Amino acid sequence: MQYDLVVVGGGPAGLAAALSAHENGVNSILIIERDRELGGILNQCIHNGFGLHYFKEELTGPEYALRFIDMLQNTGIDIKLGTMVLDIAEDRTIQAMNSVDGYMMIKTKAIVLAMGCRERTRGAIAIPGDRPSGIFTAGAAQRYLNMEGYMVGKRVLILGSGDIGLIMARRMTLEGAKVLAVVELMPYSNGLNRNIVQCLQDYDIPLYLSHTITDIQGHKRVEKAIVSKVDANRKPIPGTEIEFDCDTILLSVGLIPENELSRGVGIQIDPRTNGPVVFENMETSLEGVFACGNVVHVHDLVDFVTQESMRAGKAAAQYILGDTPNQKNLITVKNGSHVNYTVPQYIRPDHVEKLVEVFFRVDNVYSNMRIVVASGGQELCSFKREHMAPGEMEKIVVPKKFLDEAKQAEITIAVVNQEEAK
Repeated sequence: MQYDLVVVGGGPAGLAAALSAHENGVNSILIIERDRELGGILNQCIHNGFGLHYFKEELTGPEYALRFIDMLQNTGIDIKLGTMVLDIAEDRTIQAMNSVDGYMMIKTKAIVLAMGCRERTRGAIAIPGDRPSGIFTAGAAQRYLNMEGYMVGKRVLILGSGDIGLIMARRMTLEGAKVLAVVELMPYSNGLNRNIVQCLQDYDIPLYLSHTITDIQGHKRVEKAIVSKVDANRKPIPGTEIEFDCDTILLSVGLIPENELSRGVGIQIDPRTNGPVVFENMETSLEGVFACGNVVHVHDLVDFVTQESMRAGKAAAQYILGDTPNQKNLITVKNGSHVNYTVPQYIRPDHVEKLVEVFFRVDNVYSNMRIVVASGGQELCSFKREHMAPGEMEKIVVPKKFLDEAKQAEITIAVVNQEEAK
């Protein structure tokens, strides 16, 4: 079995990458999806708020996915559902299997990795206490409720104020559950501000910042959760315990890019993002293998996933058609003060037409700041921001002329006070 391009993952990233590659001249394309239908996580996100940037209208998750699924019609792109990728080799040979075709060896000229991300579980954050039923990740509860039709609980406590947790606070309330509180370890929320307003404040659901669950009690089902305030080192403060009588705990404690396949083939992983290190065109450290979407870094909005994935699909098409970037002139992108990570990690100026988009997240909540792009101690350009928060991904656009002015083979992205940038 042979294709010019194989896309691993049929969620929003994979769909956009495949369509972009097709639009840029690649006709032999296969999408491999392990679920029984295309769309990925969007299928369980029945709330609205999708598509405002890309389609200029408000859609639900399934509606957004359907737009791209409809675009696949008459493209000749092959799709294999219910198919698990077992391994990827350095020569871009893919081992996969499903219940219809059995074991398959698929050879391809290029690969786009679009596996998305997974949730952190209770074991990852080591919450002490009993081990009763009634503890779910927020995403698992969302799938049970929105796709499978199961109500997961009646008295709910949510740990973590990421967007999925906030959205599930509203969803559980609308289904008749009592959401007692959302508890957040950090002194700020990790979700979008609009979700804090629409999902918590509009429903009078309290948000406890700088708090965490320090004990779970229950024999068969969750009966109680003990919540404590934490100090500056995120350690529980004795004597601050609050007791909640609940039968369900939802965990919204972070997402991890799904990169077992990437690690298996030896692709360089950035420990800051837990995703592949990528160039400006989303190519990974393994030639001919590209990555996009939440497998690279966790996005806030699916619209940004789509734009990034279309760039990856176009780059894969260019690679297949023989356009290989010059590796000699290479700029390393580093994170400076108050910046947690940057994507891309490397830029090849010779391969940049006009500009490069750089994405990053800050390490705290800031107001009236400047984003400074510098090289060798010299400021290349800067961008003013009135408000910045870890829960909102930042994007800057760096023109090619500034990359050409870089004095060293690296640039640094830093966030500073406005006075420091002058």
